[in-house]
Amino acid sequence: MSAPFLARIPRTWILLACIGLLALNLRGPFVAVAPVVDVMQADLGFSPVVLGLLTSIPVLCFALAAPLASLVARGYGAELAVTLTILGVLAGVIIRSAGGPALVLAGTVVIGLAITIGNIAAPLIIRRDFPPLRQGTAMGVYTAALNVGSFLTSMVTAPLAELAGWQLALASTALLAVAAIVCWVLAIGFRAAFVPSAAPVPDGQRPAAVAGSAWTTAGLTAAFAGQAFSYYAVTAWLPSYLNDELGMSASGAGAGSSLFQVFAIVGGLGVPFAAKYFSTTTTAVTLGVLWTSVPAGLLLVPELWWLWSVFGGVAQGGGITLIFIAIIKLARDQVAAGRMSATVQGLGYCFGAVAPPLVGYVHDVSGSWTPALLVILASVLTFFVASTLSVRRVPKGR
Repeated sequence: MSAPFLARIPRTWILLACIGLLALNLRGPFVAVAPVVDVMQADLGFSPVVLGLLTSIPVLCFALAAPLASLVARGYGAELAVTLTILGVLAGVIIRSAGGPALVLAGTVVIGLAITIGNIAAPLIIRRDFPPLRQGTAMGVYTAALNVGSFLTSMVTAPLAELAGWQLALASTALLAVAAIVCWVLAIGFRAAFVPSAAPVPDGQRPAAVAGSAWTTAGLTAAFAGQAFSYYAVTAWLPSYLNDELGMSASGAGAGSSLFQVFAIVGGLGVPFAAKYFSTTTTAVTLGVLWTSVPAGLLLVPELWWLWSVFGGVAQGGGITLIFIAIIKLARDQVAAGRMSATVQGLGYCFGAVAPPLVGYVHDVSGSWTPALLVILASVLTFFVASTLSVRRVPKGR
């Protein structure tokens, strides 16, 4: 270890803390825009289209830049990839908060590209550096921290903006990046953090391809696409639905939507625990049922919106955890894991990026939330079927 006071702490505990801090930076910085979007529009004169880009650019980066992020992690090492992620987020946050419209957009792009690298690198580190019996737990902590970052940032940004302005409110997320980079360098050392260290496995030593791996990748990609589409659609439109259909106030609808976000923590941590006692197929079916209850419940019994929000939160946090666990367990080696992760996330986030505008368009054209919820139901069922079929080969309790 690079610092004497860390020597007595188990290395996996320190790495787990670093993974958690990294995850706090992988959603919070772009989620922070939503609470202050009206203030930014008034100050910068953004059109509605540009305002939409502030939240869709990072998701588009997740989709389009995933292959490049995989090359970075594979060519320069996962350690340097994490360093680039944290420093990229820090730089993007500073640029976005520095001035006018051009800097806001440029900073948003930098944040999106940096987070994309982290999306690929984090599962690779978990696969490589944690023992098999701890990989599921580490992945659960990672995905739970993603949602903790989103929830905390959403809660803090608006009040801080009222006190100090939107620039300082958005810049405050840089504190998470500073904490993460300090912890990361202390944990692995300066050289490992900043010097490329990839060591490709010679072709002659690489394990043979696992039978059915292409079908597994296709199935996990379909599952992730359904997961991402459903998540971004519900996140974008649940408050509007609650306002239109149930007459809830903006604050009440926002609180309802926050249930969907905060209970993802339960799903992220609950899936590794469930995997110790039940098969991954049983876990996938359970998550599929919980996910299905969101659009089905809102269609049939909208008065129980709070229950469907809780179920959906558990499902969305558990769903992404289950898919990532399957990737790190079923890939034959680190190179294959990186490629599988890039494929699954790259194609999956393409569907996530189009979800808010597509669902909004269906609602506007039909003048009703019923067709929009049916679209979400189709995406949820895609996750349900594809995940159940794809994770069957992941052994229980590993």
